[in-house]
Amino acid sequence: MQLSISGHHVIVTAPLKAYVESKMARLARHYDHITNVHVVLSVNKQVQRAEATVHANGADIFADAGDADLYAAIDALSDKLDRQVVKHKEKVSEHRPRAH
Repeated sequence: MQLSISGHHVIVTAPLKAYVESKMARLARHYDHITNVHVVLSVNKQVQRAEATVHANGADIFADAGDADLYAAIDALSDKLDRQVVKHKEKVSEHRPRAH
């Protein structure tokens, strides 16, 4: 899984990058066919936002989250993506032919 992190009005520091990498590693545990993830961290006045696009086999999954704390926004983002990836995995596995 290739991970790219960019910041919009935010400097992406090493601890922030490590935190995002640890949270996005959870996605790879749930679904093996994720090719790349692009995360954008941004600040708009009082709201700090994190948004991500996940490219997987058969789907592009997008989620975003905002909070007063950037780390809390990253947590909310990873939870949303986790739910969406699991849902996509279940949808893909339902269409596989059954062996008799």
